[in-house]
Amino acid sequence: MDRLFSDPSLLVCPDFMSARYQATRTAMITPNVTEAQAAETLCTTWVLTNEDLCLQWQEQVVEDERLSAERKCLADEEAEHEHLALQLEENMAQVDEKKKNQSKHSTITLRPYSGKYVELYYWMNQGLNDALINYCTWDDDSMVPSIGEDGSTVWVSTATSKPATGVIVDRDLSPVDFAQAIPCIMAAIEECDWTKQRVLMLAQFWGAIMLHCYWNSNDLLARCVILLYQEEQRCAWHSAILSSNGAWDISIIDEPTLV
Repeated sequence: MDRLFSDPSLLVCPDFMSARYQATRTAMITPNVTEAQAAETLCTTWVLTNEDLCLQWQEQVVEDERLSAERKCLADEEAEHEHLALQLEENMAQVDEKKKNQSKHSTITLRPYSGKYVELYYWMNQGLNDALINYCTWDDDSMVPSIGEDGSTVWVSTATSKPATGVIVDRDLSPVDFAQAIPCIMAAIEECDWTKQRVLMLAQFWGAIMLHCYWNSNDLLARCVILLYQEEQRCAWHSAILSSNGAWDISIIDEPTLV
């Protein structure tokens, strides 16, 4: 079947009674067929032929669309294969480069030098002042045992080990005091070279706490619950980051625990 190059439905049936078709009509005239009947027969034949061509055109369009979709699918698959091949090549190159520079690419443990829990009180204005002014003891020159950065026992003066007085636990902080302490503690942990992952995790955690519906609730119990949750989760998280398995992503609020 020959391919069609235009839509036959756009064609208009010719006027077979015109002078252009005089010879065709004359050839069809017989004692039983008049000139008008010959023209009508020509018109009927044209219409039937055009209908067949219209059907052929529709089938041709459907087939063209199928072939086009098939070619596109094959092209997409080829592009995906090329992308995967390139990605594999890049990964292999990275592996080879790491093997050549093993020390340069050594994995760094994602936890700070010390991850002990400290109350947010110490980063409030009141707590900062208290830490500076109220370190006092009966004998500031005496020595007490403490745990060093490497986990070994060291001796330090009582003056440097005595905590500030009147510490407010996190669950009892007001929303204002809590919001005041967060920027200060964030600045402190960044100065202490905590990993970006841990810093971001804590920032997202405290952000999620202050955006939670319990935070601005008119229900005092709900506000107490969210502060208690913050304290318990952070305390457990700080203990976990010192373990061999490390800590979980604290930034994800455990809603069932709050209920």
